[in-house]
Amino acid sequence: MTWSAAARGAHQPDNTAFTQQRLPAWQPLLSAGITLPLFFCAGLAFIGLGLGLYYSSNGIKELEYDYTGNPGTGNCSVCAALGEGRAPPPKCSCAWYFSLPELFPGPVYLYYELSNFYQNNRRYGVSRDDAQLSGLQSALRHPANECAPYQFSAAGLPIAPCGAIANSLFNDTFSLWHQRRPGGPYEEVQLDRTAIAWWTDYHVKFRNPPLVNGSLALAFRGTAPPPNWHRPVYELSPDPNNTGFVNQDFVVWMRTAALPTFRKLYARIRQGDYTAGLPRGAYRVNISYNYPVRAFGGHKLIIFSNISWMGGKNPFLGIAYLVVGSLCILVGFVMLVVYIRYQDQNDDDDDDDE
Repeated sequence: MTWSAAARGAHQPDNTAFTQQRLPAWQPLLSAGITLPLFFCAGLAFIGLGLGLYYSSNGIKELEYDYTGNPGTGNCSVCAALGEGRAPPPKCSCAWYFSLPELFPGPVYLYYELSNFYQNNRRYGVSRDDAQLSGLQSALRHPANECAPYQFSAAGLPIAPCGAIANSLFNDTFSLWHQRRPGGPYEEVQLDRTAIAWWTDYHVKFRNPPLVNGSLALAFRGTAPPPNWHRPVYELSPDPNNTGFVNQDFVVWMRTAALPTFRKLYARIRQGDYTAGLPRGAYRVNISYNYPVRAFGGHKLIIFSNISWMGGKNPFLGIAYLVVGSLCILVGFVMLVVYIRYQDQNDDDDDDDE
């Protein structure tokens, strides 16, 4: 079957420069004079940036302590042994003593680090109800199916917050004490626990349900806390602006990590005599040991760290730039050798033709 001329014309594009591809175009011709300087300049730029990042990262000071409690590693081993195979583990406290011979420059950040903890597991990562966390009353009473088996309690009550992420909330606590002179008393160092979560998480993604008669406890009435929690969500903090779904520690934990070893911000030290950092002297960190990690072969650490213009300590970024820059320069030299060799051959062939 053949089409008529009118039918063919109806399906043809308009006779314009754009539809008929007659617009002027520029196609770069990548000659050796363009490509080789491009590779060398990119390599030098990457190496310069890599050196800056690497030395900036090395200038960041860190002080860390593994308080997992493996046998023979300190007084936290007693707490770890008490919690073996017991859920929830009993309350236990231990301490870490350390001394600073000189000023630990500020601002100082206190992190906790977990290892061998796969927050990036697919089923773990989706085990949450974002509608419930945004404060929707309907989601509070009817958690999403993704939260199972932490969707409803044994008594049939909806769990708030539901899901495996919330159920595994990190609940160790720390306090820092400073002994200014040998033999003197220990004074508590104020830890700033405000604004440790991402601004968008705290102000946009997480919301408490509407208060009932001015009470958050009444708003959560008829729900149950996650099985591993010792108290309901509305009692996470005595501060009414830092409890429920907007508790800073809870919001930080709910932002899952991409790698099995990760650290999360616990507090800043930037008040009073500690604005410039931690002065020299003896220190003690009191640890409330609640979070078991030995069952899955994990470790937990306390980390004091300061930051630079690039953020926290991250030598990998600088090394990556150095490697890429070196590869660019290496490829540039290889291309230069190949260009010179074959250019000489082409010149000889031209001479023979003449």
